[in-house]
Amino acid sequence: MPKPPRIAPAVDAIPGAIFSPLAGRIAASRGKLYPLHVGDTWMEPAIGSRMQDLSVDEHPGMHRYCDTQGVPELLDALAEKVRARNGIAAGRESILATAGATGALAAAVDLCSEPGEEVLILAPFWPLIRGIVQSFHAKPVEVPFFDRVHSADDAVAAVRERLSPRTVALYVSSPSNPSARVLPAGWLEALAEFARERDLWLLSDEVYEDYVYRGEHVSPARFAPERTLSVFSFSKAYGMAGNRVGYLVAPPEVVAAARKVATHTFYHPPTAGQWAALRALELGAPWISQARDAYRLAGDRAAAMLGIDAPQGGTFLFVDVAERLDERGLWGFLEDCLDDGVLLAPGSSCGADYSTFVRLCFSAAPPEAIAEAVARVAKRLGRI
Repeated sequence: MPKPPRIAPAVDAIPGAIFSPLAGRIAASRGKLYPLHVGDTWMEPAIGSRMQDLSVDEHPGMHRYCDTQGVPELLDALAEKVRARNGIAAGRESILATAGATGALAAAVDLCSEPGEEVLILAPFWPLIRGIVQSFHAKPVEVPFFDRVHSADDAVAAVRERLSPRTVALYVSSPSNPSARVLPAGWLEALAEFARERDLWLLSDEVYEDYVYRGEHVSPARFAPERTLSVFSFSKAYGMAGNRVGYLVAPPEVVAAARKVATHTFYHPPTAGQWAALRALELGAPWISQARDAYRLAGDRAAAMLGIDAPQGGTFLFVDVAERLDERGLWGFLEDCLDDGVLLAPGSSCGADYSTFVRLCFSAAPPEAIAEAVARVAKRLGRI
């Protein structure tokens, strides 16, 4: 068969699926697998906000295009939410509905960077952010951070060390995927002030804002609203990942620029998904409370079995398994865990300095199933 034309080298350099090296073995597996490698939830969305709860009679046009900024009713509700809960002065013109947080961050990276410019990424990080930066021909610069920084001064020093004349933006995630850290307000204020001094954009990934178990979630836009692009997601907040609805909050002129990018990439998130998201905003508070309790129970129990600190927030644990690695390296350990029926994500997908770590999602299955899966990992590590 003739070969296709050349694929652009820049695309070849973008990371592929995180678990692709073991995809064949996973597909061939005949036993029960615990999918702790994926950042999702086992819970169905709140009753009233599921697709089966929507109708064309109630929402005429729900299967058609809508305004590329988003469904107006959803935008107004989101503006009210971020004013009340996040302390961000926002109206409808400051909100852009996006194809999940991924779409929001893609638009943010594109509007703030030119090819060859650098985006600082606090590590360990959400795996897709590195590829998003590369997709727009900017350069991701990793800043080892969450496992090494212990004060606001340390935080600024770590970022300053990786700064260059080509740096245009700083990506911050709190609560952090995968480290489970929740950054204190003082640290975020110090980073925001540093961004202002250096005239950097601040990309604030806040998708786990509802899942804080220790500490308090604070939005960095409180400290530097003119340069902060705040990103949120219904995928994580309300268990609606398949609906592909997130949102970007920024000054109106920034949202207008992001809207240009969004219109020419994903156009707008699904109209029906946006109506479901609005229902979740209106009805989902009890669901979040239930999910938070279940996740905290699962996360605390898992951390205790693995002998590490309990998570401050989010839905992940990040575990150093260096003492159990042999000549096969991390992928050998992941294969062994697959033999035990447990799928984990490689820490190297979260940063170059983390090739002895694994990431474990404790919201991907009910708490009892998480406990069983983690017990197998802990046994493999010799920790129980």
